[in-house]
Amino acid sequence: MFVYTLGGYEEVGKNMTAIEVDGEVIIIDMGLRIDRMMIHEDTNLQELSEHELIRIGALPDDSMLAGKKVVAILLSHGHLDHIGGVEKMAHKYDCPIIGRPFTTHIVKNKLRYEEMDISRITTVQEGRVSDFKFEFVDITHSIPDSSLLALHTREGTILYANDFKLDNTPVLGKAPDYSRIKGLHPRLLIVESTRVTEHTKTPSEAMARFMLHNYFFDPNCDCNAMIVTTFSSHIARLKTLVEIAEKIGREPIMLGRSLNEYWGAARELSYVSKAVQTVRKKEAVDGVLKDVLKKKKDYFIIATGHQGESGSVLTRIADKKTPFQFEKNDTIIFSAKTIPNPINVASRYALETKLRMAGARLILDLHVSGHASREDHRTLLRLTNPELIIPSHGNFQMLADYSNLAKEEGYEVGEDVIITKNQQKTEI
Repeated sequence: MFVYTLGGYEEVGKNMTAIEVDGEVIIIDMGLRIDRMMIHEDTNLQELSEHELIRIGALPDDSMLAGKKVVAILLSHGHLDHIGGVEKMAHKYDCPIIGRPFTTHIVKNKLRYEEMDISRITTVQEGRVSDFKFEFVDITHSIPDSSLLALHTREGTILYANDFKLDNTPVLGKAPDYSRIKGLHPRLLIVESTRVTEHTKTPSEAMARFMLHNYFFDPNCDCNAMIVTTFSSHIARLKTLVEIAEKIGREPIMLGRSLNEYWGAARELSYVSKAVQTVRKKEAVDGVLKDVLKKKKDYFIIATGHQGESGSVLTRIADKKTPFQFEKNDTIIFSAKTIPNPINVASRYALETKLRMAGARLILDLHVSGHASREDHRTLLRLTNPELIIPSHGNFQMLADYSNLAKEEGYEVGEDVIITKNQQKTEI
């Protein structure tokens, strides 16, 4: 068995792995590195070529798979750093693209402008492709239908754990399927390392819900304009925000292309029932903001831009490129933390500085992560007891920190724990 680590093994993002057994290959995930060229949830990738995206490091370089017999592309969940490359790369592979309902719905939307047969996209929970059996095992993260992906081969089971947290009280969806996880007995665990440096257990999404309620239902919360920004794909968080808006007597409006896309998908698939006005185009967004300016206390604005992304709604407001102007007691709530890479950190700092200079009040970090912390990782290791481990979805420091955790659990770095890089082939 060979493992091709194509993306996500030197950075947070751009996830792509391939497994080869007996000359057949399964690709797992095909993502973007969303901080390169300020690619984000609102970016229109039609404007950029595959070659250019690979050149700038935004797409994985899959040249190692040239001439290989690829029999399927499996998608673990619907975040851009796992599916964002499908519309640019999947045309090279004559095989099905497989995922769970929310994931495949998002992929189909992204392919609607591409000359690609969307009948290739298959929605299932488990199945078989050639000699590979696969199953999507319920796990919690920050988007519907997140999964641990178990790939069963004659050489053993590969458990792909990008991305996850162990949330036993999720706001939306199912709790982790611990009974199935315990029964997998993987030969190889490929596992994210994004927050392994945090010596704790990641709190439940119920905690984020509590923090938001605690702020918005405070009798001393006196705001004119309310603008909240969070991940567009975080449907559980958006559901909480919409419910809060209704309870405090404000009309929720979502501004931004990606919010329109993800909330629309959640509505179509009945993950949420509430119809909310979602505004996609810049001209329409500016029109809504012009109306909000007249009656700020009537609206509850949910906008893109929590990372300070160029072109997002919140950044355009901060740069005075919309009709909206800040006044005293206008409040921006960040229900998201900064993605840990240098470009995002710098962009978020610049955005916060502009907002404060404009006179806005900032409420930061009403958020819990969707990624496992160190003790969640320790629990997963003890539940699955894998023979071998390849840490992924992190820079070299994160991969090394995961290796140290594995060493605490009795694994030997260099023998049982394999540190790899992008564009490497490892024989198991």
